[in-house]
Amino acid sequence: MRRPNEKGRRLPKPTSSPASPRLILASASARRLDLLSQIGVTPDLIDPADIDETVMKGEIPRAYAARLAGEKAAAVAARHSDALVLAADTVVACGRRILPRAETPEQARDCLRLLSGRRHLVLSAVCLVLPAGGAPDRTVRARTVETAVRFKRLEAGEVETYIQQGEWRGKAGGYAIQGHAATFVAWINGSYSNVVGLPLFETHALLNSAGLATPKPDAPQRQ
Repeated sequence: MRRPNEKGRRLPKPTSSPASPRLILASASARRLDLLSQIGVTPDLIDPADIDETVMKGEIPRAYAARLAGEKAAAVAARHSDALVLAADTVVACGRRILPRAETPEQARDCLRLLSGRRHLVLSAVCLVLPAGGAPDRTVRARTVETAVRFKRLEAGEVETYIQQGEWRGKAGGYAIQGHAATFVAWINGSYSNVVGLPLFETHALLNSAGLATPKPDAPQRQ
């Protein structure tokens, strides 16, 4: 089902203009919407893909993230032939193991116990589908970004306190780095916004390359 905005959230004025295509965000993630706002981008519409996200047998984390981002973008692009469609998927991986989006306290505990004292990877795939423009096949541009994160060794009490706070719910790997879990992070190498859910440097480059002009700073006033 198409939704005009995320859980009834009123969107500010879209970034697109009569000279640029509409932008559709194929995600219901409030984090991604907030991240886009940091770079001055507001989609015209939020239309989540709602696809099957089951991991295929033998699928490695990088391939899984790229496949889901592509499938999300394709599903929503089929509904909006005249628009840019932006989709993303973020995966937390420990080795070749893909951690779940924690939906129960026990899932979150398992994730945090596994990540305790260890280095893990956060991979985000970003996919942008360009407007059809009368062509039979639409142009697709994609990037996959990898960030390494290491947690300190977590005490059992720290894990339980975090579980009680509830911010792990629905988060890949059972944690949100922009919340209290920031106190778990001993070291990070790579894009911080990628760990939150959308690598902004790469996303900004993709949107600009597709003709969606982001706001420019005001010209300095003459003295």
